[in-house]
Amino acid sequence: MTAEHIRQATASDLDGLGRIAAEMGTVHEPGYFERCLAEQREKKRVVLIAAQAVRPVGYVQLIWQPLYQPFRKQDIPEIQDLNVIPEARQQGLGGRLVEACEALVRQAGKSAAGIGVGLYSRYGAAQRLYVKKGYIPDGAGVCYDDAAVRANEMRAIDDLLTLKLIKDLK
Repeated sequence: MTAEHIRQATASDLDGLGRIAAEMGTVHEPGYFERCLAEQREKKRVVLIAAQAVRPVGYVQLIWQPLYQPFRKQDIPEIQDLNVIPEARQQGLGGRLVEACEALVRQAGKSAAGIGVGLYSRYGAAQRLYVKKGYIPDGAGVCYDDAAVRANEMRAIDDLLTLKLIKDLK
């Protein structure tokens, strides 16, 4: 296993963040990471980056006031956009990125963290990771773009179809 370093991202990491997203096949709107770093400066989110040696290989974001209303109402920050490039997987790095977010949540005096996970096979590793880390469904059912899906409602099976999970950090 290669030693890694997890730290808060800076503007000098923009190219690395973009490379990770591209390698993962993730398409963001132009200026996405610049906006994320601006929100980090405004203390709305934290962007953590993981590097092996000096090469960025993963990132995650912690949103202090998520759009998902049940988390927002309960003052539960949401871990989002966890990505680790394929060659750096199976080394525990994704778990350490989640743990780094949980540590920030605890430092902020909050007692729970939330996370959303996609429902199709691309998210299989993340689904398993979150369960192993102690996350359980929040009980609100499936969401589409952070809104609850009602019975008999048809939705695409895409990245916006998620199950929200929660972990008690007390």
